Amino acid sequence: MPARATGRPRVPPLRDRAPAPARGPASACDPARGVILALALTLAAAASAAAQAPKPQPPRPPAAAPDPAFEAMRAGFEALPEAERKALQDALVWTGDYNSVVNGAFGRRTFEALSAARARTDAGDPLDPRSRAAILAAGEAARKAVRFTVQADPASGAALGVPERMLPKRSAVPGGTRWQSADGRLTLESRSFPAGGTDLDALFTRATAPLADRKVTYKLKRPDFIVVTGETASGRSYVRYAAGPEGIRGFAIGYEAAQAGEIDRLVIAIANSFVPFPGTRGEAPRIATAPAAAPPASGAPQSSGGPQVASAPNVVGTGLVVAPGRVLTASAVLEACPAPRIGSAPARVLRSERGLALLEAAGLPAPRLPGIVGASASEDRVVVAAQEAREGAGGDAGVSVAPGAMVGAARVTAPLQPGSAGAPVLDRAGGLAGLVASYPAAPRLIAGVMPPASFPVIPGTVVAAVLGEAGIATRPSTAGAGSVGAAASAVGGAVIGIVCAR
Repeated sequence: MPARATGRPRVPPLRDRAPAPARGPASACDPARGVILALALTLAAAASAAAQAPKPQPPRPPAAAPDPAFEAMRAGFEALPEAERKALQDALVWTGDYNSVVNGAFGRRTFEALSAARARTDAGDPLDPRSRAAILAAGEAARKAVRFTVQADPASGAALGVPERMLPKRSAVPGGTRWQSADGRLTLESRSFPAGGTDLDALFTRATAPLADRKVTYKLKRPDFIVVTGETASGRSYVRYAAGPEGIRGFAIGYEAAQAGEIDRLVIAIANSFVPFPGTRGEAPRIATAPAAAPPASGAPQSSGGPQVASAPNVVGTGLVVAPGRVLTASAVLEACPAPRIGSAPARVLRSERGLALLEAAGLPAPRLPGIVGASASEDRVVVAAQEAREGAGGDAGVSVAPGAMVGAARVTAPLQPGSAGAPVLDRAGGLAGLVASYPAAPRLIAGVMPPASFPVIPGTVVAAVLGEAGIATRPSTAGAGSVGAAASAVGGAVIGIVCAR
């Protein structure tokens, strides 16, 4: 129910019963209307055929001249790695400058947001390293101020960001969870319907139905999601649902109009963090919750606190098949798992030194050992990490390919996921520049995406030395630079997931 003029805003209720799908208007099948339409089309065709010469066309207006400032900022923004572009947009949401989707794409809203940040801080180029760092720091400070935590909600199955400092009250509701401010003026609810319980058409009809005290200010309907916003004399609401094989999941926010200046940017951040079906292919990674930081409200689900992003079950690291029966990974993987397995086969540690571990296992894919990179003129890097290990598949693994950049001589900045320790780091020519040395035990999501972070790298020269001592020959990289995909193909199917025996 939207906020009422005489009371506090409440999230529009949709749970009393699953609404029936809306029926189309009867007039859509009216026979008389069909006859009229057919006659109109016939007359139009006849008139077209009777035309003997093309009619002169009015002159087209001249194309608008490109905006030099816009194009210059576009070029600078698009030159950044995708993860860094998304992180900038997310930070600009928190500074109140950006009010659109965090997708890394440059457009008018991104241009206006960066321009606003430059005007507010009296900086020069908002995309130079110092200005970017200032924008990211301001966004991080705003997030911390409200203790914004992206977390899984077991009640609905979705993941979303919750400003825990602003919404300390939590309670269970059918199919979801309700978070509220201490004074009840701000409410966030997660919601879910099982498959077959209702559909998006019915929810959209219900959310946009005319009400005496509510005005629908925005509505969007797509085959797989809907968004509806509304206003009353004293309140505002935002409703979003997404459909998938597991049913429908969404969330709704209700708040007083007087809070709009503070809450509107929060609504955008929550919307950007929302992952209706975490863990499915093409979505954000699975999110598991850490223990609650404080006792939840009576009857509330026992899940809150900072998130931990979990990859496929038991994946603890990434390995590169460098020779028949031999896998190279980072020693940090063995610290997390003393009894590693590759697929269904146990892996035996042959040697572990200088941050690297050489394992032996049966049933491995064909080795792919790229040329070793000593020094590279470009700082661009590509990290190829195991994403999922399928037991019984001989170590076969899905992979994630993350663009990144070197920071100094022994660190890479990239949006990596858990299981990335030991992942090969390639230059754009497909040369092996090193391996990711370690991955933090509890990474943090920002607005539903993993921002770029700095990870230690075991250099390619160390890799060459360790492999040489093990009798595995290496060669220098001589290929020319190419695309991210071409670079990743240098390791082909030789990137495997390392799992931990239960």
